[in-house]
Amino acid sequence: MTGIQFVTDQQGKRVAVQIDLAIHGELWEDLQDVLVSQERRAEKGIPIEKVKARLKKSGKLREDL
Repeated sequence: MTGIQFVTDQQGKRVAVQIDLAIHGELWEDLQDVLVSQERRAEKGIPIEKVKARLKKSGKLREDL
């Protein structure tokens, strides 16, 4: 596959991959999104009403929304 190279260890086992971002930049962005999502899976959520209250207090959200 063009723009993809595998790095192997001494036994020939694939241990890493190099991606040409000029060719596959969108693929990397998608992969990065998945990795960030997996990292955040265990994070505790914040209720939407609490987020809205903080945004209104900081002036970043109108009071009528």
